[in-house]
Amino acid sequence: MAITRFKLALALAAAVGFSAQPVSAEELTVATFVPPQHHTNTVMFKWFGEELEKRSGGTLTMKLFPAGQLGAGPVQQYKRAVEGVADITFGVSAYTPALFPKTMLAILPGTPENADESTRRIWANFDEYLADEYTDVKVLAVGTVAGNLWVGTRNVSTMEGLKGAKLVPYAAMTTPLVEALGAVPVQMPVTEMYTGISTGTIDSAMASYNNLTPPWNFWDVSTHVVENVPVNFAVTFAVMNKERYMGLSEEHRAIIDELAGLPMSLKLAESFDGADERSKKMIAEADKGYEWIVVSDDERAKMDAAVAVGLDEVFADYETRGIANAREIYDALNR
Repeated sequence: MAITRFKLALALAAAVGFSAQPVSAEELTVATFVPPQHHTNTVMFKWFGEELEKRSGGTLTMKLFPAGQLGAGPVQQYKRAVEGVADITFGVSAYTPALFPKTMLAILPGTPENADESTRRIWANFDEYLADEYTDVKVLAVGTVAGNLWVGTRNVSTMEGLKGAKLVPYAAMTTPLVEALGAVPVQMPVTEMYTGISTGTIDSAMASYNNLTPPWNFWDVSTHVVENVPVNFAVTFAVMNKERYMGLSEEHRAIIDELAGLPMSLKLAESFDGADERSKKMIAEADKGYEWIVVSDDERAKMDAAVAVGLDEVFADYETRGIANAREIYDALNR
């Protein structure tokens, strides 16, 4: 009996000793193509890093590598996460649209007017409609940027002005909408739009208010800023290498799980909406040479009617690609 008790005491001591082992320190690398001062870094990733450190007692931290330090350009960001070039990456879904056809439906004009509204709708429907597009990674955030403006060197505030205009949309899948408006879609990443506007390669581009101001500075090369246009959205993501996530301790995974999904996505949306609000104040105070034009209600109605025609074509294309419920997903994202 004494031997049995001794063995039990040893087993209990071993178990307690094992559970008391300190969690090994981990540092997560974060790759993003935007500059250090970009609001996704100063808001979302700043919050994420602080929460990781606080909740883990300093045993889980992150290190940001901005401006393409772990790989130049925005196009390969999702692949860099899948392949483990970085533990976490930030990217834009439209740069690899074949990977996210259903998520891309959140780009289309609908009822949301800002990033927060559209991001909440994405997460209200994420598990049912979108989750299967992200099986290769651990999803941290999926959120949007609201494209409220057309910015460039041509007055595109009327259907007549849009005819033949070289316009950069947020995604190639909106080509039917751009063509229905009478414009010519030109695909170009946001990192090239400043040059495109300044050289005349494009006439106008879908943009947010914060694209006008630093660090993008579209206001320096634009002669026309057009407001009250059909709002498009750029869908962005922060994702984590799945093997890296699974290799963390249970405690560290639990912390990430608490932050990932809607909470981090709303921080992403906050970063974009907040940047827009700050830019609006800068715009009001700045003395720049562009003309600010608000589309009239009559012209906006014509634009919305054209967009509706383009949407029908988008949904028909989805059906030919085997996604028969595209309109259902779009309607869910706009309820």
